[in-house]
Amino acid sequence: MKDYHINVFYSEEDQCHVADIPDLQYCSAFGGTPEEALSEVRTAMKAWVEAAREAGKPVPEPRYRPAIYQSA
Repeated sequence: MKDYHINVFYSEEDQCHVADIPDLQYCSAFGGTPEEALSEVRTAMKAWVEAAREAGKPVPEPRYRPAIYQSA
């Protein structure tokens, strides 16, 4: 599987951890812990790629890289 960037964060609104893959539109998952959300989004990523291939749609190359900020 390609090396896609995965964001993991806590959603106050949803009261859970969320993981998403910016390069794969609408590919996200949630969990009670960051590890659970990460595991779930990896499963979702495999399903996303498989569905795109079956539909004859392109699977984007990994491109997203977060900005890195350093505090002073």
